[in-house]
Amino acid sequence: MTHYNHYFPAMLKRRRFVQGLVAGGVLAAAPNLLNAAMAAELGTLTGAAPELSGDVIELEIAESPVNFTGVTRMATTINKSIPAPTLRLREGDEVTIKVTNRLSVPSSIHWHGIILPYQMDGVPGLSFKGIMPGETFTYKFTLHQSGTYWYHSHSGFQEMTGMYGALIIEPRATESIVADREYVVQLSDWTDEKPMDVFAKLKVQGDYYNYNQPTIQSFANDVEKKGIDKALSRREMWNQMRMSPTDLADLSDATLTFLLNGSNPATNWRGLYKAGERVRLRFINGSSNTFFDVRIPELQMSVVQADGQNVKLVWVDEFRFGPGETYDVLIEPKGDAYTLFAQSMDRSGYARGTLAINHEVVAPVPETDPVEWLAMKDMMGNMTHGAGTAMAMGGKDMNGQKMDHSGMNHGSSMHGGMSMDHQQHNMGQNPLSRASNEVRHASTEYGPSVDMRVDMPRTNLDDPGVGLRNNGRKVLTLADLHSIDGVVNQQSPEAEIELHLTGNMERYSWSIDGLEFGKSTPVHMKHHQRVRVILQNDTMMTHPMHLHGMWSDLENEQGQVQVRRHTIPVQPAQRISFLTTPHDVGRWAWHCHLLFHMDAGMFREVIVS
Repeated sequence: MTHYNHYFPAMLKRRRFVQGLVAGGVLAAAPNLLNAAMAAELGTLTGAAPELSGDVIELEIAESPVNFTGVTRMATTINKSIPAPTLRLREGDEVTIKVTNRLSVPSSIHWHGIILPYQMDGVPGLSFKGIMPGETFTYKFTLHQSGTYWYHSHSGFQEMTGMYGALIIEPRATESIVADREYVVQLSDWTDEKPMDVFAKLKVQGDYYNYNQPTIQSFANDVEKKGIDKALSRREMWNQMRMSPTDLADLSDATLTFLLNGSNPATNWRGLYKAGERVRLRFINGSSNTFFDVRIPELQMSVVQADGQNVKLVWVDEFRFGPGETYDVLIEPKGDAYTLFAQSMDRSGYARGTLAINHEVVAPVPETDPVEWLAMKDMMGNMTHGAGTAMAMGGKDMNGQKMDHSGMNHGSSMHGGMSMDHQQHNMGQNPLSRASNEVRHASTEYGPSVDMRVDMPRTNLDDPGVGLRNNGRKVLTLADLHSIDGVVNQQSPEAEIELHLTGNMERYSWSIDGLEFGKSTPVHMKHHQRVRVILQNDTMMTHPMHLHGMWSDLENEQGQVQVRRHTIPVQPAQRISFLTTPHDVGRWAWHCHLLFHMDAGMFREVIVS
């Protein structure tokens, strides 16, 4: 299919920027007044989430009109607000949340990262039937943790149309993170198109929204830097693989408007501070399909919390996080104004806000960074072991030779979704000290749902990812994160599960071990048993993997438990491991938090018994 879209990026970006000015440009001068006016006109509050607290909270799901681009569209909202109300609760309290569905279709709310009984987890088809139209469902659970979390719909594409909000749980004891003031910074993405239409376009053409395709100009730049032979060889390699070197994200600003606290870039959300104050920023990636690279030019951030868990302080200039992840940072602004800048991984656009001493001052907005191509290690993993057989595509190696799998023992693979393979490998009295680096592809990976398999994955945690390497800034990596008191279970693993993240970009199918949800069998875990999980990414995209109902204690290459997470980003051609202990019996979800990847099949059921 001929791809005409990439000929018009500049024109489209200008149109969308002008629309943003029409929708909210006046807000920089009179934010409260315009917010109130727009709320009165549209019936929807955007740019400022109300805050709710107490033992009993009532939420109402409904359709509401919004305007982020100059065009009014219908959104799915909670209490007529985008973001939804911020819920501020307290560790140790029992909370009752009554959710009424005013939609014409079923809905749900999932409490992301919260440890609770599975019946309260909010995943239709697994933990409950969903909230039917006109019904009220009562969530009731005790809060056993503190920190920054969030909540969102787990029904259809409702999360993508506005149904997400912050969940802040104050510690029962004295707060160890001291700040003079704090702000929730919730990043998200919005499309004026119907999400199902967007998804249908991707099913026809996986790079439909990718405008950063190689061009004559990029080839000329390559020739100037590398010489004609290397430039031609680089193009030939990608052409033979039938893959795009800029395939970093499924969606771009061709359809998405990137939001910060429900405000588009032109509207420019603001947070005020006084000189000399220490400010806590609770960053939440509540987007449907976007990785954001976050920085505050001219101001360092000290990361103090990851996924709601306190971590040893680490100073950074920038961090990347995907849908589902949260980071808390402390800043000490000295100047009058700073820009909160969150550019999308594919560099097609950004969300932004302003931190300032008053409503009048502004700070410069930086240009987005240049687009970088995927590197060989993003395709082939550990380059030190030889590139020739590091990646296989469609049953062939990098040289186009057909691969022989007759010697592979598929029956002994330890993969979670195959009835023919062992879901768990019980290690008895001799637990492994660290995760195995021996790659074990499941037999179901050799089919039409998989166009790539990595045979020599990389296992390092100190890579910030494509587009952030050697950019002159200190960028956070997983290797920098160390829990202070979050990882308390020192039990050795008794069982091991290995799963591979798989896909086929031409078909736009996403799966685990080559099996889309619906074709797979559940992953089984035993209640309170310590389990090691190995995740290997056999695709060229980063997947934020979220395991419901339990923590994921990330291991480093030496087998040492390093940091506790509820959502772990797995980079291309990367193999990582974590330990988990199922807290509660029941049926749980395990999926990529890129919404379209989950819906396309990168989803598994976990049964704890």
